Amino acid sequence: MDTIPNVGGKVSESIYNWLQSKKNKKSIEDIFRAGVKIESNKNISFKNKGFGIRLKGKTFVLTGSLKTITRDEAKEKIRLLGGDISDSISNKIDYLVSGENSGSKLEKARKLNIKIIGEQEFLEIIK
Repeated sequence: MDTIPNVGGKVSESIYNWLQSKKNKKSIEDIFRAGVKIESNKNISFKNKGFGIRLKGKTFVLTGSLKTITRDEAKEKIRLLGGDISDSISNKIDYLVSGENSGSKLEKARKLNIKIIGEQEFLEIIK
């Protein structure tokens, strides 16, 4: 069975329960009858000119204040490009996006030799 990043047991149970409702099942059937098709972004990958990375399978942590993009927008872009978000630093993190006034996450990332990128480099990656 596939898992969905950042979806735990409580959210999974809530989705399952929502899908069990006759009213919600009818709504879904109505949507499909209206011609709506669902496409998966599972195979979306990103290759930035010169940077050459794919976000699929990459995990990012955001720290500090970003000037030109909100934290929620940054997270959305990462997820749309197939990447994952974490709130904490560990050896499983690929990139720390460091904004102004970065704190303990920055120091911990340095100790673990995690690639640290600034806001401008991050914006280039998600273009």
